[in-house]
Amino acid sequence: MKKISIIVAISKNYGIGKDNKLLCYLSDDLKRFKKLTTANVIVMGKVTYKSLPKGALPNRKNIVITDDKNDNFDSCIMAHSIEDAIEKCDDVLENFIIGGGSIYRQFLPFANKLYLTKIHKSFEADTFFPEINFDEWNLIEQENFKADEKNQYDYTYLIYERK
Repeated sequence: MKKISIIVAISKNYGIGKDNKLLCYLSDDLKRFKKLTTANVIVMGKVTYKSLPKGALPNRKNIVITDDKNDNFDSCIMAHSIEDAIEKCDDVLENFIIGGGSIYRQFLPFANKLYLTKIHKSFEADTFFPEINFDEWNLIEQENFKADEKNQYDYTYLIYERK
């Protein structure tokens, strides 16, 4: 079975983005994202890909899901459905779903693991993470952090595995 993991930072009101941007930048969370996903696979929708400042993320296999068969992004593998993306995911490496909202919603039933960064603040958002049925998940790790000079808000790292 392929390892499909969702990685996301969510606000108290389950917001994940506004105007195709992150709701806030937590320096430590971005470093954690890089550490976890490097040398693995990342899967994203076209809108998320276009929000990346420099295109494909380095040292990772980038899979982009798009409805447009003519789309072709440098250093990316194109997929045209959730099933196509899963087929193109790696059989050995961890495959991280990195957004956006509709991609998370469609992949949630297939995910074996959730890496959540819970930001202890509500934000005005236009993109939200789908509701999680926590009865289907076991919390395996939790770390709490206070705001500091590099991280504007209190936050918690939570890792869940599907039961």
